Amino acid sequence: MAAGDSSFESLDEIDNFSDSGSDYEATLKSTKRKKQAVTCPKPPKRPRHRAALRGSSLSSTSSSIPTPPTPPLLQQSRRRSKQGNQGISAKDIYDAVRSGKSAMVTVVDEWLDSYKQSREAGLLVLINFIVQSCGCKGVVSREMFDSMQNAEIISILTKEFNEDSVNYPLCIPGPDMRRFKAGLCEFTRVLVRSCRNSLIFDEYLFPSLLALLTGLSDSQVRAFRHTSTLLAMKLMTGLVEVAVIVSVQQQTTQRQYDQENSQRASDRATDRLEELRAILSQLLENKEEVSSMMNATFRGVFVLRYRDRLPEIRAACIEELGVWLINDPEDFLNDGCLKYLGWTLHDKQSPVRLQCVRALQAVYQEEEFIGRLELFTSRFKERMLGMVLDKDLDVAVEVINLLLLIQQSTEGGLREEECGHIYPLVYAANRGLASAAGVFLFNKLKTVIDSENQVNGTSGNADLLQILITFYMQSEFHEHGAYLVDSLWVVAKSELRDWESMTTILLQESGLMYEEEGALVELMICALRQAALASPPVGRTQSKKLLSMKDKKAQEHDRRRLTMHFIPLLPQLLAKYSADAEIVTLLLKAPLYFNLEMYNSVPRLEKHLDQLLFQLCGIMEKHTAITVLQACSNLFSALCADCYTFSSRSHLAFSQLLDGLTECFNSYLSDLLLGTADDDSVYSAATTLKRIAALSNAKDTTVSKLFNPCLELLRSRIESRDLDKELMVSALKCAAFNLIWAKINAVKSTPAEAELKRLKKELRSFCKVCETCLSLNRTEIRDQAFELLCDLLLLYSQDSVRSSPALQTLVLLPSDSMRSEMAAFLVDYVFSDSDDDELNVEEEMKITLIQRKRNLLAGYCKLVIYGVLDLNAATEVFKHYSKYFKDFGDIIKETVSKSKLISPVQSAKTVCLSLQQLFSEMLTEDHSQQDLSEIRELAKKLAMSFGVDLHRVRKPLGALHMDGMHFAFREPREGEEPNMNLAFLEILSEFSFKLLRQDRTQLAAYLKSECPSAALSWPSVRMYQCSLEGRSSSKPREKEGGDAASSHGTPAAKRKRTATPGSVASSARESLLDSLSFPSNLPTPALTSTALRVGAKQQAASRKPGATESDEGSGFTEPESEDDFSIGFSIRKVKPTKQCRLSSSQTGTSLEQRDLNSNLSLLSLIEDGEEGEEAEIDDYESGSDYESEFSLPSTRHTSASVLDELFD
Repeated sequence: MAAGDSSFESLDEIDNFSDSGSDYEATLKSTKRKKQAVTCPKPPKRPRHRAALRGSSLSSTSSSIPTPPTPPLLQQSRRRSKQGNQGISAKDIYDAVRSGKSAMVTVVDEWLDSYKQSREAGLLVLINFIVQSCGCKGVVSREMFDSMQNAEIISILTKEFNEDSVNYPLCIPGPDMRRFKAGLCEFTRVLVRSCRNSLIFDEYLFPSLLALLTGLSDSQVRAFRHTSTLLAMKLMTGLVEVAVIVSVQQQTTQRQYDQENSQRASDRATDRLEELRAILSQLLENKEEVSSMMNATFRGVFVLRYRDRLPEIRAACIEELGVWLINDPEDFLNDGCLKYLGWTLHDKQSPVRLQCVRALQAVYQEEEFIGRLELFTSRFKERMLGMVLDKDLDVAVEVINLLLLIQQSTEGGLREEECGHIYPLVYAANRGLASAAGVFLFNKLKTVIDSENQVNGTSGNADLLQILITFYMQSEFHEHGAYLVDSLWVVAKSELRDWESMTTILLQESGLMYEEEGALVELMICALRQAALASPPVGRTQSKKLLSMKDKKAQEHDRRRLTMHFIPLLPQLLAKYSADAEIVTLLLKAPLYFNLEMYNSVPRLEKHLDQLLFQLCGIMEKHTAITVLQACSNLFSALCADCYTFSSRSHLAFSQLLDGLTECFNSYLSDLLLGTADDDSVYSAATTLKRIAALSNAKDTTVSKLFNPCLELLRSRIESRDLDKELMVSALKCAAFNLIWAKINAVKSTPAEAELKRLKKELRSFCKVCETCLSLNRTEIRDQAFELLCDLLLLYSQDSVRSSPALQTLVLLPSDSMRSEMAAFLVDYVFSDSDDDELNVEEEMKITLIQRKRNLLAGYCKLVIYGVLDLNAATEVFKHYSKYFKDFGDIIKETVSKSKLISPVQSAKTVCLSLQQLFSEMLTEDHSQQDLSEIRELAKKLAMSFGVDLHRVRKPLGALHMDGMHFAFREPREGEEPNMNLAFLEILSEFSFKLLRQDRTQLAAYLKSECPSAALSWPSVRMYQCSLEGRSSSKPREKEGGDAASSHGTPAAKRKRTATPGSVASSARESLLDSLSFPSNLPTPALTSTALRVGAKQQAASRKPGATESDEGSGFTEPESEDDFSIGFSIRKVKPTKQCRLSSSQTGTSLEQRDLNSNLSLLSLIEDGEEGEEAEIDDYESGSDYESEFSLPSTRHTSASVLDELFD
């Protein structure tokens, strides 16, 4: 397309372009329409394509191409192969393209040799290759080629299309499709390149080929439309390259001509001038020819197909448009073409949006194009900013990269409030999205720093760290620096590894403010972790699970480097910030990322170990915060590991610290036991025990012999009811850790019999104290006792000593009183809303409370799963499955699942027992009112836990039903009403849908034999009887569901949705009914390529002259306004087509007819859809779902029949 006359005359010509009357109009007509005479005159034998394009219509594109009569190509190829002559067939080209192993240059050269011998035969080979590439089994014969127009050929090929499969070469999943698509594109590229100097200007090959592709691109068959559009777009790309080459040649020739003509008359070379004039004239004619073909392809294919219903077609159009913008900016880089990219940003399919964003990235990367993109940027910037939250993460990542290009290349860039759309994404869960946002943030920070450095004349990473700290403190999106560091790690790796600058700033006396120091320490520790572990923080997954050898070497190098730097400086940092609990807690994590072996491998670093241990002991004695004590404990555990040669020095420091704390506690013990200690003594003893408990978590402290003092202290405090929270909790921890380390030591080396008896006695004594603490009114003491009791019961269980028979005497079995106390604890303090009602505080405290309850419930469930408690003890958990599903549903569900693995029958009986207990509680509370809705809801949830393998759960379900009926027909006790449990059968009916047919029959017979005759007519009994007999009868499911609903008030829809395995005959009959009724709901296939047609009268009245039939439903409509960037196009939501319901007999008849009819009946079926209601599509921007949060990808899927897949 050249500038001037050959370029697009105006935007209105594109928008108002109509294909009515053209030969690539939708060609599938009914048989009656085909019988109508065509009044248009027959075109000449060899039309000039350029002249036809200059006319008012493009009808010549589908005109017949007469040629001297020759045999069909297949016969000609066979004859040539038998005679030994060279020739290539359509199948040969297709096989070469599909395999991907043949050199395309050789294939194209062979075809060109065939074309030069007979261009009609060669073109026919190429046409059949295109047809075969579409997956069509039909062949264009020589007679069809000579006597038919393109529309008629396409109509015949459509009838012969293989409808058995919806797949065609371009949509077959897997590597075959990618290989075929790459081969097809390569073949097209090589074809254009081989013909660009000669055959592309012969006014026969490419005009005829483009005419056929234009007609196929408007076909209703998706395979034709998809393949032909891809080929047309690739041919268009090749033509654009040819047009650029011709334009360059024309400019060069024009320059030479002007230079020669500017000389004096005596110096001019007349022959040279004539030669240049002839060359220039030929180049102008060639340029006009190429521009005409480009113009026709753009209007006839791109303008219609960029809004096609199929997203792959739209993506292919947009991808090639991006190539045209780069290769030929003079003709395409204008508002008339850029508008298509802007509109496609609103596409509902993510692959199309992704292709559009990538095309824009290529455009914005060219600096010379920026001036032409100002209007486009101002119009669609808001849309691009909104797309950073695209539901497709790949699109969101590419949009951020595009906005970075806009920020760097444009003059104004993005305003600060516009950048605010991207900054929060550094905390996104997806690592790719967060990294892209990190690149954007880093470039923005570097821009600010560079501008400040130019003014101040300074440079360095200190400024970047300062501004990064400010950003981290001011951002209210997240409170963990690990995610920010991980987002910036790739782009700012050197800056975040500048340990020297970080420590220098921290050790300065007048450096940062207090809040800034804390932020810098947190970012520094996060960077240490990232460098040492080379793994993302929790919640972010990396694409590569295993590090390569190169990455491992780089990781080890980084670890050694940071260790060498921080070992001398860490004691100084700890000394400076020893009074700050938060900063000290962070700094104590640093040695965990060191290569600790360097303390011995580098001699000059040994002295720093003593300094670190000194500071560690000082911090332990100074702080009482649990976070600081836990950090000290973790560091002691790492330094005392036996794998290090310096561990003896760490053991010595630990022992000295423990001895000092033990001596301090013993000094207060006598006063505490006598009750004469003042508040200061109690506080000092409590903090000392708290430190000892923290150390006990890391290392064996049994040598301090604190178990008996702690046990006596607990007993005395419980007796005196002087319950100091800190003192009691710390004493419980110290005593429990002593028992835990004693068990570990006993496993390592079996102690003497006397020692085992002493340990058993201590264990029983402590568990008795914990059992007593469960009833105290102090929440912290009560919860700590329950947690420790669960741990000790599990540690000293039967399974734990199975490998050590000598320790059999240490097995701790819970007594009946302990079982009842623990069950009561769950009911009173876990499955209770009293604390929630009293807690009128912020949401964070409520979350903490729920987490504490979850820990307690998990401890109890572990006792059930590991056999410490019987499965019957799980009834206290199962009863609350429905009511507390939001808070504890995952824990209870896992417990139910694990219990089925232990004993399926006993687990089912436990489920039944849970329901019986709830039913009995309901009767105890109110005899007159029986509201079973909550219990039935629980029964439904528990019934779903039995899975879908009904044969596997026969025995458990049978046992459940038998226990339930025994409970329902139980003899009344003294003072009880007779048959008061019969209503339990309503609850039991919720499990009937899981029974097999033979089991239903047996249970129904047992029900009749056990149930009193007078009670058989009771609603509860009838309901249960219907649940057993109804689904095994021949009644439809709808009727049964209605009866059940009428009896119990349960919605029929819920009953119908239950997947009930009835009898074999009924199941087969129901599935048959479903299969027969399905075609009646099948939407009528679309008549045109992208939407349902309306009637002729409605079509004339409702559509504007410039719109084509295939445009409706594609997702786009051309704007009527002259403004290129007006939001004139309306995109409407599809409304359901009105369809009549067929009876079962009519449906069966129609199915038989469809099975017997040929492809012609398929086309007539499509024609019947002409009278249907037109599908309407709503605006994308209103209620579209592609702007949802980036962490919630769409999971919606739609199913389509073979007809819908083949004919959109």
